[in-house]
Amino acid sequence: MSKFRTSRARLVAAAATTVLAALSLTACNDGTGTNDEGAAATVSANPSAAAATPSAGTTATPKSTGGSTTGSAAGTKTGAQTPTKAPATKAPATKAPASSGKTVTCEGSTTKTVAAPLTRPVNHLLLTVTNTGDKTCFLYGYPSAQFTDAQSEPPVIDESQPQAVVTLEPGQSGYATVSLSAADGSGGDGRTVKGLTVYFYGRSMSGTVGAAAHPALPAKGVYIDDSVKVTYWQQSMDDAINW
Repeated sequence: MSKFRTSRARLVAAAATTVLAALSLTACNDGTGTNDEGAAATVSANPSAAAATPSAGTTATPKSTGGSTTGSAAGTKTGAQTPTKAPATKAPATKAPASSGKTVTCEGSTTKTVAAPLTRPVNHLLLTVTNTGDKTCFLYGYPSAQFTDAQSEPPVIDESQPQAVVTLEPGQSGYATVSLSAADGSGGDGRTVKGLTVYFYGRSMSGTVGAAAHPALPAKGVYIDDSVKVTYWQQSMDDAINW
């Protein structure tokens, strides 16, 4: 019996020592002498969740990163402003040339005709026709010239025919010359005339078209004889006075 009691006393003494050691250790870990093991277990079980979740009654502060501000209500606002591209500048609209559209035959109502005597070659009259309309016109063939009291129009000099029809843009001029009389005086039926009418041929050359022109002659008139002739319409003055 004495051995049993001795062993039991030793076990009780050892257990008491163990309990005292545990209490002493706990008091060292907590400055208050108390260790809330339940709270410590909760924090250590999910430390990231505890740090991320704000306490009740507090407002989360948006995190500023670079040039942007993030908020749960306002969304994301970019700090760096995207430069606005300047609108493309349109080139001003170009006005169509006055000659655009349908071409027409040159005639008296859309042209101005001037008759001027030439000193070289002698006994010649230069006819200048200027397009005063707003469309390109064609001078077909040669002028149908009618002098006062003349019974017929002067014949054309065949060799003067150009390679292409004379084309006049608005403002441009075409030319023809009238050989009034023979330079050596060999022409017959000579006379002085003071009036001239110029008619314009159409494309078919079968007859004149449109209004006639009435260019003024010098006050003293011009001298003509039965050798009078005209050239074809020419694109340049130089070509016209060569005949």
